[in-house]
Amino acid sequence: MNGADTAFVLISAALVMLMTPGLAFFYGGMVRVKSALNMLMMSFISLGIVSVLWVLYGYSLTFGDDIGGGLLGDFSHIGLKGIDPETLTGGKEGIPVLAFALFQLMFAIITPALMSGALADRVKFSAWALFITLWVSVVYFPVAHWVWQADGWLFQLEVIDFAGGTAVHINAGVGALAAVLVVGKRIGFKKDPMRPHSLPLVMLGAALLWFGWFGFNAGSALAANGTAATMAFNTQVATGAAMLGWLAYERIRHGAFTTLGAASGAVAGLVAITPSGAAVNAFGAILIGLVAGVACSWAVSWKFKLGFDDSLDVVGVHLVGGVIGTLLVGVLAIDGVGGLEQLGRQAVGAFSVMAFSFVVSYLLAKLVDSTIGFRASEDDEVSGVDQAFHAETAYDFSAVGGAPTGRTAAPRPAEAAAAPISKKVDA
Repeated sequence: MNGADTAFVLISAALVMLMTPGLAFFYGGMVRVKSALNMLMMSFISLGIVSVLWVLYGYSLTFGDDIGGGLLGDFSHIGLKGIDPETLTGGKEGIPVLAFALFQLMFAIITPALMSGALADRVKFSAWALFITLWVSVVYFPVAHWVWQADGWLFQLEVIDFAGGTAVHINAGVGALAAVLVVGKRIGFKKDPMRPHSLPLVMLGAALLWFGWFGFNAGSALAANGTAATMAFNTQVATGAAMLGWLAYERIRHGAFTTLGAASGAVAGLVAITPSGAAVNAFGAILIGLVAGVACSWAVSWKFKLGFDDSLDVVGVHLVGGVIGTLLVGVLAIDGVGGLEQLGRQAVGAFSVMAFSFVVSYLLAKLVDSTIGFRASEDDEVSGVDQAFHAETAYDFSAVGGAPTGRTAAPRPAEAAAAPISKKVDA
Protein backbone atom coordinates (compact mmCIF):
# COMPACT_ATOMS: atom_id res chain seq x y z
CA MET A 1 0.00 0.00 0.00
CA ASN A 2 1.23 3.47 -0.89
CA GLY A 3 0.19 5.69 2.00
CA ALA A 4 0.69 9.00 0.18
CA ASP A 5 -1.34 7.95 -2.85
CA THR A 6 -4.07 6.49 -0.65
CA ALA A 7 -4.35 9.75 1.29
CA PHE A 8 -4.43 11.70 -1.97
CA VAL A 9 -7.30 9.61 -3.35
CA LEU A 10 -9.28 9.83 -0.10
CA ILE A 11 -8.88 13.62 0.02
CA SER A 12 -9.86 13.83 -3.66
CA ALA A 13 -12.98 11.78 -2.94
CA ALA A 14 -13.94 14.25 -0.21
CA LEU A 15 -13.44 17.15 -2.64
CA VAL A 16 -15.68 15.50 -5.23
CA MET A 17 -18.31 14.88 -2.56
CA LEU A 18 -18.29 18.62 -1.81
CA MET A 19 -19.13 19.30 -5.45
CA THR A 20 -22.67 17.94 -5.04
CA PRO A 21 -23.64 20.47 -2.34
CA GLY A 22 -21.79 23.06 -4.44
CA LEU A 23 -23.93 22.11 -7.41
CA ALA A 24 -27.02 22.41 -5.19
CA PHE A 25 -26.09 26.00 -4.31
CA PHE A 26 -25.21 26.80 -7.93
CA TYR A 27 -28.56 25.55 -9.20
CA GLY A 28 -30.48 26.68 -6.11
CA GLY A 29 -29.52 30.32 -6.60
CA MET A 30 -30.58 30.25 -10.25
CA VAL A 31 -34.21 29.30 -9.63
CA ARG A 32 -37.05 31.36 -8.22
CA VAL A 33 -37.63 31.61 -4.47
CA LYS A 34 -40.55 29.20 -4.55
CA SER A 35 -38.33 26.39 -5.93
CA ALA A 36 -35.04 26.98 -4.09
CA LEU A 37 -35.31 24.20 -1.50
CA ASN A 38 -36.53 21.69 -4.05
CA MET A 39 -33.53 22.45 -6.22
CA LEU A 40 -31.20 21.84 -3.28
CA MET A 41 -32.95 18.59 -2.46
CA MET A 42 -32.78 17.30 -6.04
CA SER A 43 -29.00 17.28 -5.68
CA PHE A 44 -28.84 16.14 -2.06
CA ILE A 45 -31.09 13.11 -2.60
CA SER A 46 -28.52 11.72 -5.01
CA LEU A 47 -26.06 11.45 -2.13
CA GLY A 48 -28.40 9.02 -0.41
CA ILE A 49 -29.78 7.01 -3.30
CA VAL A 50 -26.58 6.44 -5.26
CA SER A 51 -24.47 5.66 -2.17
CA VAL A 52 -26.76 2.73 -1.33
CA LEU A 53 -27.05 1.51 -4.93
CA TRP A 54 -23.26 1.64 -5.34
CA VAL A 55 -22.80 -0.85 -2.50
CA LEU A 56 -25.66 -3.10 -3.56
CA TYR A 57 -24.68 -3.50 -7.21
CA GLY A 58 -23.34 -0.28 -8.75
CA TYR A 59 -19.65 -0.88 -8.13
CA SER A 60 -19.96 -4.43 -9.40
CA LEU A 61 -21.76 -3.46 -12.61
CA THR A 62 -19.22 -0.70 -13.25
CA PHE A 63 -15.91 -2.27 -12.26
CA GLY A 64 -16.67 -5.97 -12.11
CA ASP A 65 -15.27 -8.33 -14.74
CA ASP A 66 -16.91 -7.81 -18.10
CA ILE A 67 -19.79 -10.13 -18.97
CA GLY A 68 -19.27 -9.73 -22.71
CA GLY A 69 -18.58 -7.16 -25.39
CA GLY A 70 -17.16 -4.60 -22.99
CA LEU A 71 -20.70 -3.47 -22.13
CA LEU A 72 -21.28 -4.26 -18.44
CA GLY A 73 -19.61 -5.66 -15.35
CA ASP A 74 -20.67 -8.89 -13.69
CA PHE A 75 -22.19 -9.45 -10.25
CA SER A 76 -19.05 -10.72 -8.56
CA HIS A 77 -18.85 -7.75 -6.16
CA ILE A 78 -22.51 -7.45 -5.16
CA GLY A 79 -22.55 -5.87 -1.71
CA LEU A 80 -18.79 -5.25 -2.21
CA LYS A 81 -18.26 -8.99 -1.91
CA GLY A 82 -14.60 -9.97 -1.95
CA ILE A 83 -13.35 -6.49 -1.07
CA ASP A 84 -11.82 -5.85 2.33
CA PRO A 85 -9.62 -3.03 3.69
CA GLU A 86 -6.45 -4.85 2.66
CA THR A 87 -7.48 -5.51 -0.94
CA LEU A 88 -5.38 -3.34 -3.26
CA THR A 89 -6.14 -2.25 -6.80
CA GLY A 90 -4.86 -4.58 -9.46
CA GLY A 91 -2.99 -1.93 -11.43
CA LYS A 92 0.17 -0.02 -10.64
CA GLU A 93 -1.60 2.09 -8.02
CA GLY A 94 -0.90 0.80 -4.52
CA ILE A 95 -4.18 1.98 -3.03
CA PRO A 96 -7.00 0.03 -1.37
CA VAL A 97 -9.89 -0.92 -3.61
CA LEU A 98 -12.19 0.68 -1.04
CA ALA A 99 -10.46 4.05 -1.59
CA PHE A 100 -10.89 3.69 -5.35
CA ALA A 101 -14.52 2.62 -4.90
CA LEU A 102 -15.22 5.64 -2.68
CA PHE A 103 -13.66 8.00 -5.21
CA GLN A 104 -15.69 6.55 -8.07
CA LEU A 105 -18.87 6.63 -5.96
CA MET A 106 -18.64 10.43 -5.82
CA PHE A 107 -18.66 10.55 -9.64
CA ALA A 108 -21.74 8.34 -9.71
CA ILE A 109 -23.46 10.66 -7.21
CA ILE A 110 -22.91 13.96 -8.99
CA THR A 111 -23.72 12.75 -12.52
CA PRO A 112 -27.52 12.37 -12.06
CA ALA A 113 -27.52 15.48 -9.86
CA LEU A 114 -26.22 17.46 -12.86
CA MET A 115 -29.43 16.66 -14.74
CA SER A 116 -31.66 18.18 -12.06
CA GLY A 117 -31.10 21.75 -13.27
CA ALA A 118 -32.81 21.00 -16.59
CA LEU A 119 -36.02 20.00 -14.79
CA ALA A 120 -36.19 22.80 -12.22
CA ASP A 121 -39.54 24.11 -10.96
CA ARG A 122 -41.86 21.42 -12.32
CA VAL A 123 -41.30 17.76 -11.38
CA LYS A 124 -42.52 15.62 -8.51
CA PHE A 125 -39.78 14.95 -6.00
CA SER A 126 -40.76 11.27 -5.66
CA ALA A 127 -40.68 10.90 -9.45
CA TRP A 128 -37.24 12.49 -9.58
CA ALA A 129 -35.97 10.05 -6.93
CA LEU A 130 -37.32 7.11 -8.91
CA PHE A 131 -35.88 8.44 -12.17
CA ILE A 132 -32.33 8.81 -10.87
CA THR A 133 -32.55 5.35 -9.26
CA LEU A 134 -33.36 3.87 -12.66
CA TRP A 135 -30.99 6.16 -14.56
CA VAL A 136 -27.80 5.39 -12.65
CA SER A 137 -28.62 1.67 -12.80
CA VAL A 138 -29.38 1.45 -16.52
CA VAL A 139 -27.38 4.34 -17.98
CA TYR A 140 -24.54 5.55 -15.75
CA PHE A 141 -23.16 2.23 -14.48
CA PRO A 142 -22.89 0.68 -17.98
CA VAL A 143 -21.40 3.82 -19.58
CA ALA A 144 -18.82 4.19 -16.80
CA HIS A 145 -17.88 0.54 -17.43
CA TRP A 146 -17.41 1.29 -21.14
CA VAL A 147 -15.10 4.19 -20.44
CA TRP A 148 -13.06 3.35 -17.32
CA GLN A 149 -12.99 -0.40 -16.83
CA ALA A 150 -9.99 -2.02 -18.52
CA ASP A 151 -12.18 -4.39 -20.55
CA GLY A 152 -14.82 -1.77 -21.40
CA TRP A 153 -15.26 -1.33 -25.15
CA LEU A 154 -14.44 2.40 -25.24
CA PHE A 155 -11.42 1.82 -22.99
CA GLN A 156 -10.25 -0.88 -25.39
CA LEU A 157 -10.79 1.53 -28.30
CA GLU A 158 -8.38 3.92 -26.50
CA VAL A 159 -10.87 6.75 -26.19
CA ILE A 160 -9.35 9.39 -23.90
CA ASP A 161 -11.65 10.40 -21.07
CA PHE A 162 -9.42 11.11 -18.11
CA ALA A 163 -12.08 12.23 -15.65
CA GLY A 164 -15.54 12.12 -17.17
CA GLY A 165 -16.23 14.08 -20.36
CA THR A 166 -18.26 11.20 -21.82
CA ALA A 167 -19.33 9.18 -18.78
CA VAL A 168 -20.31 12.22 -16.70
CA HIS A 169 -20.98 15.36 -18.72
CA ILE A 170 -22.13 14.14 -22.14
CA ASN A 171 -24.06 11.39 -20.40
CA ALA A 172 -25.84 13.76 -18.01
CA GLY A 173 -26.33 16.52 -20.60
CA VAL A 174 -28.07 14.37 -23.19
CA GLY A 175 -29.99 12.48 -20.49
CA ALA A 176 -31.30 15.81 -19.23
CA LEU A 177 -32.39 16.75 -22.75
CA ALA A 178 -34.33 13.50 -23.10
CA ALA A 179 -36.07 14.01 -19.75
CA VAL A 180 -36.96 17.61 -20.63
CA LEU A 181 -38.64 16.48 -23.84
CA VAL A 182 -40.81 14.09 -21.83
CA VAL A 183 -41.67 16.47 -18.97
CA GLY A 184 -42.34 19.55 -21.11
CA LYS A 185 -41.91 23.27 -20.56
CA ARG A 186 -42.45 25.30 -17.42
CA ILE A 187 -45.63 27.31 -17.19
CA GLY A 188 -44.70 30.75 -18.52
CA PHE A 189 -41.63 29.62 -20.50
CA LYS A 190 -40.58 32.43 -22.90
CA LYS A 191 -43.26 34.67 -21.34
CA ASP A 192 -42.28 35.19 -17.70
CA PRO A 193 -38.76 36.38 -16.82
CA MET A 194 -37.99 33.52 -14.34
CA ARG A 195 -35.04 35.36 -12.84
CA PRO A 196 -32.43 33.82 -10.50
CA HIS A 197 -33.43 34.61 -6.92
CA SER A 198 -29.87 34.73 -5.46
CA LEU A 199 -26.80 35.39 -7.57
CA PRO A 200 -24.55 35.29 -4.47
CA LEU A 201 -25.64 31.65 -3.98
CA VAL A 202 -24.81 30.98 -7.63
CA MET A 203 -21.31 32.40 -7.18
CA LEU A 204 -20.81 30.42 -3.96
CA GLY A 205 -21.87 27.25 -5.71
CA ALA A 206 -19.55 27.92 -8.65
CA ALA A 207 -16.66 28.53 -6.25
CA LEU A 208 -17.31 25.24 -4.44
CA LEU A 209 -17.50 23.42 -7.77
CA TRP A 210 -14.22 24.98 -8.92
CA PHE A 211 -12.55 24.02 -5.64
CA GLY A 212 -13.90 20.47 -5.65
CA TRP A 213 -13.03 19.97 -9.30
CA PHE A 214 -9.34 19.68 -8.41
CA GLY A 215 -10.27 16.44 -6.67
CA PHE A 216 -12.46 15.45 -9.60
CA ASN A 217 -9.73 15.95 -12.19
CA ALA A 218 -6.36 15.60 -10.45
CA GLY A 219 -7.66 12.80 -8.25
CA SER A 220 -8.38 10.72 -11.34
CA ALA A 221 -4.64 10.13 -11.62
CA LEU A 222 -5.11 7.91 -8.52
CA ALA A 223 -1.64 8.95 -7.37
CA ALA A 224 0.16 12.05 -6.14
CA ASN A 225 2.35 12.38 -9.23
CA GLY A 226 3.14 14.52 -12.25
CA THR A 227 -0.04 13.54 -14.07
CA ALA A 228 -2.11 14.82 -11.16
CA ALA A 229 -0.11 18.06 -11.13
CA THR A 230 -0.61 18.53 -14.88
CA MET A 231 -4.32 17.92 -14.56
CA ALA A 232 -4.67 20.32 -11.63
CA PHE A 233 -2.77 23.09 -13.40
CA ASN A 234 -4.68 22.68 -16.66
CA THR A 235 -7.96 22.65 -14.74
CA GLN A 236 -7.17 26.07 -13.31
CA VAL A 237 -6.07 27.78 -16.53
CA ALA A 238 -8.82 26.28 -18.70
CA THR A 239 -11.47 27.40 -16.23
CA GLY A 240 -10.09 30.93 -16.11
CA ALA A 241 -9.91 31.11 -19.90
CA ALA A 242 -13.48 29.83 -20.27
CA MET A 243 -14.79 32.45 -17.87
CA LEU A 244 -13.06 35.17 -19.90
CA GLY A 245 -14.38 33.73 -23.16
CA TRP A 246 -17.96 33.60 -21.86
CA LEU A 247 -17.78 37.16 -20.53
CA ALA A 248 -16.28 38.51 -23.76
CA TYR A 249 -19.00 36.87 -25.86
CA GLU A 250 -21.64 38.10 -23.43
CA ARG A 251 -20.32 41.67 -23.57
CA ILE A 252 -20.27 41.71 -27.36
CA ARG A 253 -23.65 40.03 -27.72
CA HIS A 254 -25.61 41.50 -24.81
CA GLY A 255 -23.61 44.50 -23.61
CA ALA A 256 -22.83 43.41 -20.04
CA PHE A 257 -20.43 41.35 -17.94
CA THR A 258 -22.79 39.42 -15.65
CA THR A 259 -21.99 37.47 -12.50
CA LEU A 260 -24.15 34.64 -13.81
CA GLY A 261 -22.04 34.63 -16.97
CA ALA A 262 -18.81 34.47 -14.96
CA ALA A 263 -20.09 31.53 -12.92
CA SER A 264 -21.48 29.69 -15.95
CA GLY A 265 -18.30 30.28 -17.95
CA ALA A 266 -16.19 28.83 -15.18
CA VAL A 267 -18.32 25.70 -15.07
CA ALA A 268 -18.13 25.37 -18.86
CA GLY A 269 -14.34 25.42 -18.65
CA LEU A 270 -14.31 22.84 -15.86
CA VAL A 271 -16.51 20.57 -17.94
CA ALA A 272 -14.42 20.88 -21.11
CA ILE A 273 -11.04 20.25 -19.48
CA THR A 274 -12.30 17.17 -17.61
CA PRO A 275 -11.69 14.59 -20.35
CA SER A 276 -8.64 16.24 -21.86
CA GLY A 277 -6.54 17.96 -19.21
CA ALA A 278 -4.00 15.19 -18.68
CA ALA A 279 -3.24 14.91 -22.41
CA VAL A 280 -2.66 18.59 -23.34
CA ASN A 281 -0.21 21.28 -22.32
CA ALA A 282 -1.10 24.60 -20.70
CA PHE A 283 -1.61 26.37 -24.04
CA GLY A 284 -3.93 23.60 -25.17
CA ALA A 285 -5.87 23.95 -21.91
CA ILE A 286 -6.29 27.69 -22.48
CA LEU A 287 -7.55 27.07 -26.02
CA ILE A 288 -10.02 24.43 -24.83
CA GLY A 289 -11.26 26.82 -22.18
CA LEU A 290 -11.73 29.72 -24.57
CA VAL A 291 -13.59 27.61 -27.11
CA ALA A 292 -15.82 26.13 -24.42
CA GLY A 293 -16.59 29.52 -22.88
CA VAL A 294 -17.70 31.07 -26.16
CA ALA A 295 -19.44 27.99 -27.54
CA CYS A 296 -21.39 27.24 -24.37
CA SER A 297 -22.43 30.88 -24.00
CA TRP A 298 -23.82 30.71 -27.51
CA ALA A 299 -25.38 27.29 -26.96
CA VAL A 300 -27.56 28.33 -24.01
CA SER A 301 -29.78 30.27 -26.43
CA TRP A 302 -30.65 27.08 -28.32
CA LYS A 303 -33.50 26.29 -25.98
CA PHE A 304 -35.33 29.42 -27.11
CA LYS A 305 -34.72 28.75 -30.78
CA LEU A 306 -35.55 25.04 -30.63
CA GLY A 307 -38.30 25.32 -28.04
CA PHE A 308 -37.13 22.93 -25.31
CA ASP A 309 -37.12 24.17 -21.71
CA ASP A 310 -33.73 23.31 -20.21
CA SER A 311 -34.29 25.43 -17.11
CA LEU A 312 -30.67 25.99 -15.99
CA ASP A 313 -28.76 25.25 -19.21
CA VAL A 314 -27.54 21.74 -18.47
CA VAL A 315 -27.54 20.93 -22.18
CA GLY A 316 -25.77 24.13 -23.22
CA VAL A 317 -23.03 23.78 -20.61
CA HIS A 318 -22.55 20.08 -19.86
CA LEU A 319 -23.44 18.42 -23.14
CA VAL A 320 -21.79 21.03 -25.35
CA GLY A 321 -18.80 21.49 -23.01
CA GLY A 322 -18.35 17.73 -22.71
CA VAL A 323 -18.38 17.25 -26.48
CA ILE A 324 -15.89 20.09 -26.98
CA GLY A 325 -13.44 18.71 -24.44
CA THR A 326 -13.80 15.16 -25.71
CA LEU A 327 -13.20 16.09 -29.35
CA LEU A 328 -10.47 18.68 -28.88
CA VAL A 329 -8.25 16.24 -27.03
CA GLY A 330 -8.02 14.40 -30.35
CA VAL A 331 -6.62 17.58 -31.91
CA LEU A 332 -4.53 19.07 -29.10
CA ALA A 333 -3.10 16.04 -27.28
CA ILE A 334 0.69 16.13 -27.02
CA ASP A 335 3.41 13.44 -27.12
CA GLY A 336 2.18 12.04 -30.43
CA VAL A 337 -1.26 11.11 -29.12
CA GLY A 338 -3.33 13.63 -31.07
CA GLY A 339 -4.26 13.29 -34.72
CA LEU A 340 -7.09 12.31 -37.04
CA GLU A 341 -7.10 8.73 -35.83
CA GLN A 342 -7.47 9.81 -32.21
CA LEU A 343 -10.08 12.39 -33.19
CA GLY A 344 -12.07 9.58 -34.79
CA ARG A 345 -11.88 7.54 -31.60
CA GLN A 346 -13.02 10.51 -29.57
CA ALA A 347 -15.97 11.08 -31.90
CA VAL A 348 -17.01 7.43 -31.58
CA GLY A 349 -16.87 7.74 -27.79
CA ALA A 350 -18.82 11.00 -27.65
CA PHE A 351 -21.58 10.11 -30.08
CA SER A 352 -22.07 6.51 -28.93
CA VAL A 353 -22.64 7.75 -25.38
CA MET A 354 -24.98 10.45 -26.69
CA ALA A 355 -27.07 7.96 -28.64
CA PHE A 356 -27.30 5.36 -25.87
CA SER A 357 -27.98 7.84 -23.10
CA PHE A 358 -30.61 9.78 -25.04
CA VAL A 359 -32.64 6.75 -26.07
CA VAL A 360 -32.54 4.99 -22.69
CA SER A 361 -33.07 8.21 -20.70
CA TYR A 362 -36.11 9.06 -22.82
CA LEU A 363 -37.59 5.61 -22.25
CA LEU A 364 -36.95 5.79 -18.51
CA ALA A 365 -38.56 9.23 -18.28
CA LYS A 366 -41.56 7.91 -20.21
CA LEU A 367 -41.77 4.95 -17.83
CA VAL A 368 -41.80 7.20 -14.78
CA ASP A 369 -44.30 9.55 -16.39
CA SER A 370 -46.69 6.73 -17.33
CA THR A 371 -46.59 5.09 -13.90
CA ILE A 372 -46.45 7.63 -11.07
CA GLY A 373 -46.39 10.78 -13.20
CA PHE A 374 -43.23 12.85 -13.62
CA ARG A 375 -44.71 16.33 -13.73
CA ALA A 376 -46.04 18.29 -10.76
CA SER A 377 -49.62 19.50 -10.96
CA GLU A 378 -50.28 22.95 -12.38
CA ASP A 379 -51.34 24.24 -8.96
CA ASP A 380 -48.17 22.93 -7.30
CA GLU A 381 -45.96 24.41 -10.01
CA VAL A 382 -47.60 27.83 -9.80
CA SER A 383 -47.67 27.99 -6.00
CA GLY A 384 -44.19 26.50 -5.68
CA VAL A 385 -42.78 22.99 -5.42
CA ASP A 386 -41.06 23.82 -2.12
CA GLN A 387 -44.36 23.98 -0.27
CA ALA A 388 -45.93 21.18 -2.31
CA PHE A 389 -43.26 18.54 -1.76
CA HIS A 390 -41.21 19.70 1.24
CA ALA A 391 -43.68 21.74 3.33
CA GLU A 392 -40.97 24.38 3.77
CA THR A 393 -39.77 27.64 2.27
CA ALA A 394 -36.22 28.83 1.75
CA TYR A 395 -36.81 32.19 3.44
CA ASP A 396 -39.28 33.36 6.10
CA PHE A 397 -40.28 36.74 4.74
CA SER A 398 -42.84 37.23 7.51
CA ALA A 399 -39.97 37.51 9.99
CA VAL A 400 -38.75 40.67 8.26
CA GLY A 401 -42.08 42.32 7.67
CA GLY A 402 -43.47 40.60 4.61
CA ALA A 403 -42.44 39.87 1.05
CA PRO A 404 -39.34 41.58 -0.37
CA THR A 405 -39.63 44.64 -2.51
CA GLY A 406 -37.44 46.22 -5.11
CA ARG A 407 -35.79 44.82 -8.20
CA THR A 408 -35.05 41.14 -8.51
CA ALA A 409 -31.82 39.69 -9.87
CA ALA A 410 -31.05 40.27 -13.53
CA PRO A 411 -31.89 37.40 -15.87
CA ARG A 412 -29.37 35.64 -18.07
CA PRO A 413 -29.02 37.92 -21.13
CA ALA A 414 -30.28 35.23 -23.51
CA GLU A 415 -33.43 34.91 -21.44
CA ALA A 416 -33.81 38.65 -21.23
CA ALA A 417 -33.71 38.86 -25.02
CA ALA A 418 -36.28 36.11 -25.37
CA ALA A 419 -38.82 37.17 -22.73
CA PRO A 420 -40.34 40.55 -21.87
CA ILE A 421 -39.48 41.84 -18.42
CA SER A 422 -42.51 41.93 -16.14
CA LYS A 423 -42.91 44.74 -13.62
CA LYS A 424 -44.28 42.24 -11.11
CA VAL A 425 -41.79 41.00 -8.52
CA ASP A 426 -41.24 37.35 -9.38
CA ALA A 427 -41.28 35.51 -6.07
